[in-house]
Amino acid sequence: MKSLTVAQSSVYIGDPHICSDSANRNSLVYSIYEPLVTRDDSGRFRPCLAVQWAAEPDGLTWVFRLREGVEFHNGDTVNADDVVSSLKRVVDPSMGGAYGTQGVYASYLGDARFQTPRRDTVKIVTGEPIADLLDLLCEIPIGPDDEMDRLPKEYIGTGPWMVAETRREEVVLERFKDYWGEAPKAEEASWLRVTEPSERARMVAEREADIGAHIGVEGRVFIERRENTTISSLDSGLCIIQMFNASEGVCTDKRVRQALNHAVDVKEIISSVKKGAAKPLNGYLTPHHFGYDPETEPYPYDPVKARELLSEAGYRSGLEIVMDVPTSMPDEAPALAELMKRQYSLIGVEVDVRLYSDRPAYAEMVRAKRIHDMCCFDSSPRSTFRVLREKLHSGIKGPWWQGYRNPEVDRLISVAQRTFNDEARQRVYRQIYRRVRDDAPWVFLYRPTFFWAIGARCKWRPGSDGLIRI
Repeated sequence: MKSLTVAQSSVYIGDPHICSDSANRNSLVYSIYEPLVTRDDSGRFRPCLAVQWAAEPDGLTWVFRLREGVEFHNGDTVNADDVVSSLKRVVDPSMGGAYGTQGVYASYLGDARFQTPRRDTVKIVTGEPIADLLDLLCEIPIGPDDEMDRLPKEYIGTGPWMVAETRREEVVLERFKDYWGEAPKAEEASWLRVTEPSERARMVAEREADIGAHIGVEGRVFIERRENTTISSLDSGLCIIQMFNASEGVCTDKRVRQALNHAVDVKEIISSVKKGAAKPLNGYLTPHHFGYDPETEPYPYDPVKARELLSEAGYRSGLEIVMDVPTSMPDEAPALAELMKRQYSLIGVEVDVRLYSDRPAYAEMVRAKRIHDMCCFDSSPRSTFRVLREKLHSGIKGPWWQGYRNPEVDRLISVAQRTFNDEARQRVYRQIYRRVRDDAPWVFLYRPTFFWAIGARCKWRPGSDGLIRI
């Protein structure tokens, strides 16, 4: 096959070392670059640029042995200096971030020491034990030491694809002939920026594209009526939630937070707002996450119970709350807010919905902890460790923490961080899961189902991370 074409809503790559959970961006980044380790669909870590790794008994020192003979796109052979340069750049305090993510990696590894005992060996010494270190390393692209100062103008990685051309509306990748792994079947891949989901579906149906990403329910219905095209779907690892302001106001009371969970009819929301394309959450994780507890029950829709809880909290006559809502990411947020407003009115809760059209500014407002009573948000990291540290640990007060406090949860997070046996750490994470579900620091809503249109020439199917790897 000579070429493939992918249509998605954005083709912006930016700086590959900036933390981002954008599937569009990461599909391109991880076509060009590779990390030390990768995570498979079952959540297990697999060799990539590193073929072996181990944590030493002190719990602080990790040693990685690199794969032999791997070449960068410029012909240089990967060595330990390249890995250390990439890691140091990622944790540099001057690195920016997307939508409030600046400093994420520095908060974990800012005090780490990166050493090169041999050209094929990297040693990472952390300031405190991090049993989930691989969660972080599988997100960090490795580039050549002598190319760091050219980022993000030039992209030199070890991935199966190398950059041929970048424009605002298109990125053209060509097959890297000296790739160490399985080579792509196509010689060239063109990634097109197509903003409308229905247009991406049409392009696949008309054979103008081979993959249409995130085509939505309407695009799915359109494709199902066409021949020689198929639909791939994924119940995603993205959590759509409402985060409570647990620092001040009415939502400092757990009973109020529980009531506002019981008062939400998630099934109606999924049917009405998502046209059925979502699955309910039973907590702050999805089945794609390590430590997810399938035995935890979601909050049942129970307006009577909700009223009882409000009465116990001193709000027998109801209360008023302010809900902050972005107009995008998630794009359905305004419609979601209006339906929740109606559902809350049934238990005597009056909602003032505040809309925000500047999404980056909205993220910064949330990061600065300037929300009103609750805010519509998403939780996208695949790493359970990151979710807990960035959103729920009251001692760390991470970027998305909104005042939730439970000393036992904090203690258990610290226990998990020092528990290197996977089965034992998962048991700890499930204890945390049940406690957080009961404390209700968020309204646990749904995880969206994503759809891709696939043309007849293409055999690609999404993995659990939802990235397009061809």
